Amino acid sequence: QVQLVESGGGLVQPGGSLRLSCAASGITFSSYAMRWYRQAPGQQRELVASITSGGSTTYADSVKGRDTISRDNAKNLVYLQMNSLKPEDTAVYYCNAHRSVFGVTRDYWGQGTQVTVSS
Repeated sequence: QVQLVESGGGLVQPGGSLRLSCAASGITFSSYAMRWYRQAPGQQRELVASITSGGSTTYADSVKGRDTISRDNAKNLVYLQMNSLKPEDTAVYYCNAHRSVFGVTRDYWGQGTQVTVSS
């Protein structure tokens, strides 16, 4: 059974930092691209950052220079370090594991963790 469990969310003041973690089980973690999405109330879910199985990273323009995604394949963990947080970063953050091989796509999701940026 595949499980993705996020942690590390919470309430932080503008300008602060948080580190989100996502623990994966039930998949061959190293073969999956890992992604962080977020969804604010009334908004569509958006891709924040992704890291391939090989370690290449991409970021949404809105977080570029502030967020860093990383992974630890030995521990089946992916992280999102968020710095200089802004109120518009407030959202539920979701971890996603993605793999597409020979036309077969697998996507798994965590339950989400709330991040609130407010003074």
